[in-house]
Amino acid sequence: MAVGIQAEGHPGGARRDGFHSDCPGRVLFRHVANRWGVLILTALRHGPLRFAALRDGVDGISEKMLSRNLRDLVRDGLVHREVEPTTPPGVTYSLTPLGEQLAARVHGLLTWVGDHTPDVLAARRRHDEARP
Repeated sequence: MAVGIQAEGHPGGARRDGFHSDCPGRVLFRHVANRWGVLILTALRHGPLRFAALRDGVDGISEKMLSRNLRDLVRDGLVHREVEPTTPPGVTYSLTPLGEQLAARVHGLLTWVGDHTPDVLAARRRHDEARP
């Protein structure tokens, strides 16, 4: 299965396969597909949020992990960071058009997980009961 992407900075704009360790898309995949990236992108689908609202909405994420993930998503062009000229400065995060496209797809994954968790839990029980 080829998951080729144009690799910026590679000789001749060589296409890279996502299954190869040197594929630049792997870094993006890590930012998007880790457990926090998926939840942050989905939380922002409903509109801009301040840092504290994101932290409170993504249960279990530490401020450090939220900051790190937001920094990566902003750098990747998926999330926009706006600093408000208040005292103390308020920071609001929102999806960019690119981020909106991705968040719609990620939301589909979360919907599937929500719909099929009972099936997966039943499969786990059957598996565990069948083990000696």
